[in-house]
Amino acid sequence: MIVYPIIQILNGKCVSLRAGKLDQPEIWHVDPVKKAVEFAEAGAEWMQLADFNALDGDDSNLELVEEIIRAAGIPVQLAGGFRTRERIEQALDKGAGRVVISTAAVNNPDLVREVAKFYPDQVVVSLDVYNGKILTDGWRNESMFTADAFIETLEGLPLAGIIYTDVNADSEGMEVTTSEISKISQATLMPVIASGMVRSLDDLSMLKYVGRISGAVIGRALFNQTIDLAEALAIAQPQPEKNADFI
Repeated sequence: MIVYPIIQILNGKCVSLRAGKLDQPEIWHVDPVKKAVEFAEAGAEWMQLADFNALDGDDSNLELVEEIIRAAGIPVQLAGGFRTRERIEQALDKGAGRVVISTAAVNNPDLVREVAKFYPDQVVVSLDVYNGKILTDGWRNESMFTADAFIETLEGLPLAGIIYTDVNADSEGMEVTTSEISKISQATLMPVIASGMVRSLDDLSMLKYVGRISGAVIGRALFNQTIDLAEALAIAQPQPEKNADFI
């Protein structure tokens, strides 16, 4: 399992959101560039970066995003307002390892098919799921799609993966359960990455042993220091198979 430590930025600052509310950010007083370097030094293979300003077409964080990508030293999975092929291409040209498409994937599935074809293994689709239904536009609108039905429409595309965000657990502090993500991971051949589901090392261990979950995004728990990244990476490592004893 790959651990994706995530940095979320708003107006140049590291933040976390409760219930996706951009007007009530929890601000972390750390340098986002230095934090990205710390993630790499701890041993992370990938990191995720979300630019919340870009959700509304605001490119004020553009230079900071590029600096983080350059400084990190590890591949960066970049999220934030990707609604056109042009913007996706610009991000990849600037060094992003992957781009994450969320609302646009639901509203414009042809875009996903197009960019996945031209950029295989560099496009991730992110699904925010609440009570079984996919939310769009920063969790403000409920779509007509269930997660499993929508993922069926993506089968066969050369996507790098699917991010499944459990909005119930992330926004309401509900107990993390793996039943839904387990069902989804068993039903698709694409890599499934859990998000909003890791608040403790126990949560990470639980996800690891569900099976067929390829990764987990961890954010707030790293910033409030309830999880140590090095310990999380150690838990996520595959365990060697025991050799049978022969007489």
